[in-house]
Amino acid sequence: MKPMIYLLEDDDSIRKLIIYTLQKDSMEISGFPKPSLFWEAMKTNLPDLVLLDIMLPEEDGISILQKIRSSQNTSRIPVIMITAKNSEYDTVQALDYGADDYITKPFGMMEMSARVKAVLRRFEYARKNPEKSDITYFNIRLNKNSHSVFVDGKPVFLSLKEFDLLTILLENPGRIITREELMEKIWNYDSNTESRTIDVHIKNLRQKIGIAGSKIQTVRGVGFILESQDEV
Repeated sequence: MKPMIYLLEDDDSIRKLIIYTLQKDSMEISGFPKPSLFWEAMKTNLPDLVLLDIMLPEEDGISILQKIRSSQNTSRIPVIMITAKNSEYDTVQALDYGADDYITKPFGMMEMSARVKAVLRRFEYARKNPEKSDITYFNIRLNKNSHSVFVDGKPVFLSLKEFDLLTILLENPGRIITREELMEKIWNYDSNTESRTIDVHIKNLRQKIGIAGSKIQTVRGVGFILESQDEV
């Protein structure tokens, strides 16, 4: 079955071009020029992924992202934000509120399609590979198949990339994970991904997992390391 994408973009030309590109890449996509139409569609059918512009009429994209993440029915839908070029504030804010990825205007259609496919592929992989799905560490329990994380028995929401980061760290306690390795495994060596982006994700991850976040140590100039279980 083809994945369903919802696109919220008020620029008619950009919206039509994205719809054409993703349909050509065998995806189903519905485009909406304003938030009220998007929310109406969400009541009827939930998408597999949302492409969300930040600058919109009626309601800004950050507010919409917050609503998506705060609802139990929609909190795990992956969201890719569309941000303005050189707007680091918007990008960091989107990541802080749980965006799974972002793409800056102007962007190429091939790049946009590749980002969408990469996010969808990670979710599909987790669904099809239930083996070795449970990982426990300290007071954390992570399930790769259900894409869930529990800290002290309570569910914690992580964005897709935060989840990927935590998975890599939990699978390699006591080993330094370099920034290059994170770029390869999580960002697919995207040349537009800045070091600042990785730092924001690590910061958010530390905050969300509470006291266990202190076990993630920064190795200056190299990367990050999660203390081994023997040290905990």
